Amino acid sequence: MTLKALAKAMRDIDFAMLTTRAEDGSKAARPMSNNGEVEYDGDSWYFTWEDSRTVRDIARDAQVGLTFQGSQGLLGKPPLFVSVEGEAQVVKDKAAFAAHWTDGLDRWFKQGIDTPGLALIKVHAKRIHYWDGEDEGEVTVPA
Repeated sequence: MTLKALAKAMRDIDFAMLTTRAEDGSKAARPMSNNGEVEYDGDSWYFTWEDSRTVRDIARDAQVGLTFQGSQGLLGKPPLFVSVEGEAQVVKDKAAFAAHWTDGLDRWFKQGIDTPGLALIKVHAKRIHYWDGEDEGEVTVPA
């Protein structure tokens, strides 16, 4: 499977689970809205609060995991499962906010890209593994 084909298959997945390493070394996971309106190219983008535990975890250890699960497969097949190992960075740039913003985010961030304390997490995939019930493999991500 190519990265482009995988991106197309992932467009309908509403949420991802983002896993970080907590201060005590344990793993912390939380759901993050997966913006299907932005073309996936190996980078995932998630809005959060700059004072969140997620941002603190990333500041200590940028290595993160993402998991995605489709809602259903075609013709009775199991849904698509995707596991991403990547490196996260916290972005606080309004131009980046605007490039990744969708109206549905207003539910959590009432002032849009001008919401005080807004931050954007960028996860660049280093390794992507997928399973769809009949096929599994890894997708190469450009550096």
